[in-house]
Amino acid sequence: MVNPYRELFAAHGTRGFALAGLLARIPLPMTGIGIITLLSQLRGSFALAGAVSATFVLTYALLSPQISRLVDRHGQRRVLPAATAISVIGLLLLLASSWRLAPDWTLFFGAMLAGFMPSMSAMVRARWTTLYRGQPRLQTAYSLETVLDEVTFIAGPPLSLGLSVAVFPQAGLVAAALLLILGVLALVLQHGTEPPVEAKGARAEASVIRLANVQLLALLMLAMGVIVGTVDIVSVAFAEQLGQPAAASLVLAAYAAGSCVSGLLLGALKLQTPLHRLLLMGGVATAATTLPLLLVNSVPALVGAVLVAGLFFAPTLIVAMSLVERLVPSHQLNEGMTWLLAGLNVGVALGAVASGRLVDDGGARAGFAVALYAGVVVMLVALRGHQRLQGHGSLVSSAA
Repeated sequence: MVNPYRELFAAHGTRGFALAGLLARIPLPMTGIGIITLLSQLRGSFALAGAVSATFVLTYALLSPQISRLVDRHGQRRVLPAATAISVIGLLLLLASSWRLAPDWTLFFGAMLAGFMPSMSAMVRARWTTLYRGQPRLQTAYSLETVLDEVTFIAGPPLSLGLSVAVFPQAGLVAAALLLILGVLALVLQHGTEPPVEAKGARAEASVIRLANVQLLALLMLAMGVIVGTVDIVSVAFAEQLGQPAAASLVLAAYAAGSCVSGLLLGALKLQTPLHRLLLMGGVATAATTLPLLLVNSVPALVGAVLVAGLFFAPTLIVAMSLVERLVPSHQLNEGMTWLLAGLNVGVALGAVASGRLVDDGGARAGFAVALYAGVVVMLVALRGHQRLQGHGSLVSSAA
């Protein structure tokens, strides 16, 4: 049997940009938790730490599509180094402010500058699209990238937290800055696989977020992000409530594992189902898997529930990315993909905040209500997407 992932790397340069992209995207999940760990240790305030971290996440979500828009106009090699330099300056300002016990506003300013971090996941997906547009291999590439995203969000936070606790409080952010520099540099030096720039067409077009279908998919990603953020926060609270705080890592690992397995499986299959139908199926399944979360009464039950929920996360994200690739002009692909990833990140932040408040007021299980409501939104948006996107019902095997 032919391994579709081995075929994926048959093209020259694919291993290089995939590895560089993996290296460059780890800093994103490292930075949020790195800020929290740093400030909670040196300033003794989780409220301040959470606010500064949220400033970074929200700034990143708002700016990353604009940076990707500039990439579409001018190319990765011209834009990514400048955006990375601003982000690294922000991280250094955060480090210096924490070290010198500077005023709080300097921390927020540093977090805003750090939010200039480019969406490296979108940059790598754009390179795969340039190579395999209109071919079945593109589905495999999107599946691989979704799994690698999961891997970074599994490995990044523990790495950052471990460095900050075991070495010195600033170590997590120092590592994130170094990895970002190395990863971006390694990517932009690979000119052969960089997507071509169609400057004239890109300048003539308005932002793709003005397209109703892109807005719909971004809203879908936001609602899915709320589910992820809720699972992250409530799982930790639930495990602590049962007196098994260490078990939270098993719960989060199960969620990521389910998503990784299903993502790899989808990439290996040659489905003949239209994308709009897969979107509806994924949305309904995602909503259904939030119901068992309200019924769990033990850590093993929660592990099983989130494992099943994770099975539908990666496929739905892959389908959404495949649809964006069909819906937006080729010279605006970076921006289109980044809007979806930005929506996902905003949703994670919102889910964490909303569920955290419910946990404080009503206990751990109450927080899962946020996931249920978000699941309903996912289902309704997927239903609307199914209706609107039937005209874009290209087969996954050829469009993705």
